[in-house]
Amino acid sequence: MIIKTAEFIISNSDVDKCPSNQIPEYAFIGRSNVGKSSLINMLTNHKNLAKTSGRPGKTQLINHFLINKEWFLVDLPGYGYARVSKTAKKKFQKFITNYFERRRQLVSAFVLVDIRHEPQKIDLEFMEYLGINQIPFSIIFTKADKLKPMAIERHVETYCKELLKTWEEVPNYFVTSSSKAIGRDDVLAFISDTNAEIEALR
Repeated sequence: MIIKTAEFIISNSDVDKCPSNQIPEYAFIGRSNVGKSSLINMLTNHKNLAKTSGRPGKTQLINHFLINKEWFLVDLPGYGYARVSKTAKKKFQKFITNYFERRRQLVSAFVLVDIRHEPQKIDLEFMEYLGINQIPFSIIFTKADKLKPMAIERHVETYCKELLKTWEEVPNYFVTSSSKAIGRDDVLAFISDTNAEIEALR
């Protein structure tokens, strides 16, 4: 897939105010500071489409970006650590679950995980939540440029073993690096193929 256009459409915290058309949506989510904004900018080939920040918890709204006038890339707030008040955290955590449970246009979620770390309880719990609610998702391992190839394989293998303790099979996954554009074509091809399948069923 070649990204020709990527435009910001709307930010809000109310699922009912999200775009009402039936354009397919792909939602990106992960723990704060996992490299989500950098990944979105890399995928869309736009330097500042998503605002990057050294301060975790920067994204606190549901952000819709229209890609090639064909599908929405949805940038969701990070879960877990964020330097915001408890009240604000509760509020945006609730609208995250509202989004996933009520958004019929959602085709797939992408759960971002920092490849350098051991499997984190909060990530595993979030994936379990998606599974229980029958929400399709893929895992995106980020920051692969920080590890050597053998270490990447080892870390992914460790993660898969952990997942198989509770999952019948390992969810679909991608290994990426925003700085080196690793995995870009694979993620975009997955979205392109999925959109083609949706179009064929219409």
